[in-house]
Amino acid sequence: MDLNNLKLIRNEIDNIDSEILKLFIKRMALTKNVADYKRKNNMPIYQKGRENEVLDRISSLSPKEYEKGARLLFANIMDISKSLQNDILGDAKSFLEQARLDTSPSVACQGTKGSYSQAAYEALFESKGSLQFCETFEEVFKAVDAGKVDYGILPIENNTAGDVAQTYELLTKYNIYISKAVAIQINHVLASVEDAEFSDIKNVYSHEQALRQCNTFFSENPQLSPKVYKNTAIAAKMVAESKDKTISAICSAYSAKLYGLKILKTNISNTENNFTRFICISKQLEIEENADTISVAISTRNEPASLYRLLTKFAVSGLNLTKIENKPLPATVKKEHEFDVLFYLDFTGSVKDSSVAKLISSLESEMKYFKFLGNYKSIIKR
Repeated sequence: MDLNNLKLIRNEIDNIDSEILKLFIKRMALTKNVADYKRKNNMPIYQKGRENEVLDRISSLSPKEYEKGARLLFANIMDISKSLQNDILGDAKSFLEQARLDTSPSVACQGTKGSYSQAAYEALFESKGSLQFCETFEEVFKAVDAGKVDYGILPIENNTAGDVAQTYELLTKYNIYISKAVAIQINHVLASVEDAEFSDIKNVYSHEQALRQCNTFFSENPQLSPKVYKNTAIAAKMVAESKDKTISAICSAYSAKLYGLKILKTNISNTENNFTRFICISKQLEIEENADTISVAISTRNEPASLYRLLTKFAVSGLNLTKIENKPLPATVKKEHEFDVLFYLDFTGSVKDSSVAKLISSLESEMKYFKFLGNYKSIIKR
């Protein structure tokens, strides 16, 4: 390879890049003029017809081998232009949060006494107020939605077993907001009745998430059959009441002690660094002063590179996306195609920041589906 020749080529590329940058700056200056015109004439920032017109023109001018790349390049430039216009004249989404004055809140969670959800409640509320238990996740949502309780607590993801799909779906089904979040360290044990030995155990009951978090343990002990149960603590209670030494529960050490079970194995999670994140939901929008995480649900238009262009908005705004999950569009959201998906995004920021509020307004107007889920402080308890 002729390195001198390569150097000459790279120098020429650098010169071209400098020219592109000059033209980019010139284009952004004109974008400001466009924003000023739209303000004076009360025109929206996003104009679908004009965007398609520009991109079709670029495609027609491009050689076939560069057509897709050129179209994507100019789509990015237009997205950056729209972000600049949004900063200049975009309306900031108005968030009217209601402060909770009750110092003794009523809280609901799924399961029974001794559950990890109870540990999340104790971490978030320092055991103040009252806690009631529900049979299912949806019953928790219904209780909050009907005003029977102030808050509900539900698991939403585990760092080793993934997300809790039902919680995500219920967030779009109900007009509910996330007001707090906490990550709880999970330490699973295998527990059975007092006269049981590990060699006696055949079936192991627990919540499906807990079973997944211990799949290495099951791989190492193939004689054990995992059985899905409603909740870790409910499983512990069931085993205690059964008096059957051939069954056991995966639960917390606290649950085992609470229901008089004998701990047969400790630390059976796939990893010692096992955390589950719980969200606290409320009927009214509540935003604490130190809120640093925003959650939204979005469905993009069914077009090439639509997700990429969505992510560009966050990059241009300087916002850090901390989580992105995709789920099939639930029945509660209108579908255009069989395989439409909903994206759940978490990103850092506060809606009290005008630029963040403007971005949310932009997403609400441009996306096929958009739902603001909350702005809250996310903490970790070990």
